[in-house]
Amino acid sequence: MNNSTKIKKQILDKIIAIIDERIESTKLAIASAKESRDNETKCSSGDKYETGRTMMNFELEKTRVLLNKTLSIKNDLLQIDLHKKHDKVTFGSLVFTSNGNYFISIAIGKIEVANETFYSISLASPMGKLLNNKEKNDIFSFQNREITILKIV
Repeated sequence: MNNSTKIKKQILDKIIAIIDERIESTKLAIASAKESRDNETKCSSGDKYETGRTMMNFELEKTRVLLNKTLSIKNDLLQIDLHKKHDKVTFGSLVFTSNGNYFISIAIGKIEVANETFYSISLASPMGKLLNNKEKNDIFSFQNREITILKIV
């Protein structure tokens, strides 16, 4: 495994750790919401009880949707082939530019690896849209700066 591939793996491992924390936090929120809903007592009028229970069920469903979305994101990340050579910037690319280094995956932000700063961004972000399908040595402008792609891994 070459150095760039090792860096890519370290970045991906950090991102997956962040996603795993989100998954665990969401699972705890679901368990807590279920417990609150199930412990709701009928000490007040029926309509108030039903309204409260309906709202709890709504929040529970929103949290379940969030969990499923986060699990899907993790699955997408696990599909990244660390050894794949990228001629063009795409999902899973590690991009070195004259104005920063980017890992094209999901929007996590700044990640420190091997004494370097990388930005985990999605293709839907403003920078991601500009980088998408670009090749080594391509030049583009972002926030009034001319940026050159130095290397794609």
